[in-house]
Order: sequence, then structure tokens, then C-alpha cells
Amino acid sequence: MDLYGKDFICTQEWAFEELMAVLDLAAEMKRDRFSERWAGILKHRTFFMFFYNPSVRTRQSFECAATELGGHAQFLEPRAMRLKTAKAAGETVEDAAKVMSRYACGIGIRILEDQVPYYGAGDEMLREYAYWADIPIVNMADDRFHPCQGLADVMGWAEWYGGGPGQPDYGALRGRNFLLTWASGALARSWCSVQEALLIASRFGMNVTVARPEGYDLDPQVYEWTRQNCAAHGATFRTTDDPLEGYRGAHIVYSRNWVTPQAYQDGVFQKQAEIEKAMAYQGWTTTAERMALTDNAIFTHPMPVDRGSEVTDEVASGPRSAIYDIAENRLHVQKAVMALTMGGADL
Repeated sequence: MDLYGKDFICTQEWAFEELMAVLDLAAEMKRDRFSERWAGILKHRTFFMFFYNPSVRTRQSFECAATELGGHAQFLEPRAMRLKTAKAAGETVEDAAKVMSRYACGIGIRILEDQVPYYGAGDEMLREYAYWADIPIVNMADDRFHPCQGLADVMGWAEWYGGGPGQPDYGALRGRNFLLTWASGALARSWCSVQEALLIASRFGMNVTVARPEGYDLDPQVYEWTRQNCAAHGATFRTTDDPLEGYRGAHIVYSRNWVTPQAYQDGVFQKQAEIEKAMAYQGWTTTAERMALTDNAIFTHPMPVDRGSEVTDEVASGPRSAIYDIAENRLHVQKAVMALTMGGADL
């Protein structure tokens, strides 16, 4: 399958067969991580990484991926690049994208909720880069989507219900029950990771439940896509404001804090107000007692985990926690994405 030059901004925009091409290659790369087959795919090539927001796993995993493919990942801070903003003169996206296309094999961009004036602005910026660039744009997390996290998630779930590390069984996910539950927390998190989880779980035929307090619904477009994905597989999609109901019979529990749709006022992200609002809610922490209501579910989370608020240590570090497996899979799925979209190799 020829994916060379293709942008990766949201999993919903890729065909299922394209997603599987990445996931199959990622599993092969995981099983034979340091094979010479992969070592020269990006030889002498550079991948630019724009970080408007800091990270742990994202920077580390992309730099490791580029190195293991024989290339180089260059860390860039936009504030040091004289780029045009709403408040300052500088280089336009058109000019920056066209020049960088002459240097690099791909551009990754990470821009989250506190670096944009309204929900969706970060995603719009990525798409503007994609319009002008002649090389692939990879979403390293924007304020709407986090496609690399979504692929790492589903690969990890399929490994747990398949043959273990490097042996995912995606068919084993079909018909299983996926719970995405809002959780208390003091980090005022964006919607990108949880929305990708909804999209990817529904693309693989899972029954999806979103549990959240009233006033914490996610993007209506993502809800609609999730509903359509579920319907295409004969699966169900529902929301509930009951903090316990969704656990019953669940096979995968994803517990995560996220902000309300009113997080922006007058072009400013209201971080402290969102934290205070979230911490006022009680009874939305994933505990061992709640996990006992499930069908021996695994616990999943994109990290960093707000332990004690989103989930207890007993669950996050317990025997049914998939968090470290999924964190590792960020490396493998990103290697596969880079190899297929930037390497042009016959894999």
C-alpha cells in the first residue's frame, strides 16, 4: 500500500486498510526492533518536530523512531523561529512550510489547548501546514486529535486480547465493551487523546460508552463519527452521567480528565477555572472496586496519569494495567508511520 507523502492528522481520515498497514508494520517492527531492514529507511533524512507544548513520551518516542530508522529528529521551539502570530510579525505558514519542505522528509507538530485562542485552532494550523507543505505533516497532538496515541492504544488493547507483545489480534476487539470515563483531575486536559480513543475503538467494532458529568460532553462531530463507526459494525454508542453504570461488563476502561466546552473565554484558555470546576466533582475516580464490576477489564491511559484523582495507584500499577505497553507502542506505530509516509520503502 502506497502511503508515501500522506499527512497523518486524524485516524478517521485514513481508510481502515491504511490504518492496518501501519499497525501490521508496527507489530513487525516491535517483534524485530533492531533489524537491518529498518535501519536505513530514513538514512541521511531529517524529521522536524515543532513543540508548542512540552512532552515526555512524544519527543522521546519520535526521536528514538527517527534514530532507529537511520534518520534524525530535529527539535524545534516555534517561539525561537520568528513565526507569524496573531500578536507578532514573522514568517507565514506558507513560507515556513515551503522552505522546510526543501530541508526535511516530514514535519511533526504538537500544539495543545493552552497555546490556542479557541478549540480547533491548533488543528486548523496543522491543516494549513499540510496545505502548503510538500512533505507529510504528522499530528503529534493538537487540540482535537492525537492519531499516534490512538494507534498505540488499539495496538496495546489488541495485544492484551491477542497473543501478547508484538502479537495483536484486532479481530478479538470486535464486540467488546469500551468505557471512556471522565475523571477528576488537576491538569485541565484537552480532548485530543480521548477523542482519538473513541474514534479508534469504534473503527475496530467495539461497543462504546462515554461516562461524564453533565456539561462535559466532547466534540459533537467526534460523537457523530463514533456513532457512525459503531453502526457500521453493528455496535452501540451511548453516553451516561452515571459514574458506575459504564463499568458493568466493560472489557477496557479508559479513565481520563478533560475540560468542558466552555474552557475558552475571550480567546484565553481558562485553565484554573477548569481545574477548580473538575476538582469540585467527587466520585469520578477509577478504583479497584469499580474495576471489579467489569468483565476482568484492562485499564488504559495515554499518560501522564494523575494518580489519586483519575485513578488509584492500585489500578494504574496493577496486573491489568496496559499503560506501559501502550506507551512503548508509541515508538513502534510512529516508526511505521514515518517509514510508510516518509521513507517510500517497499515494506
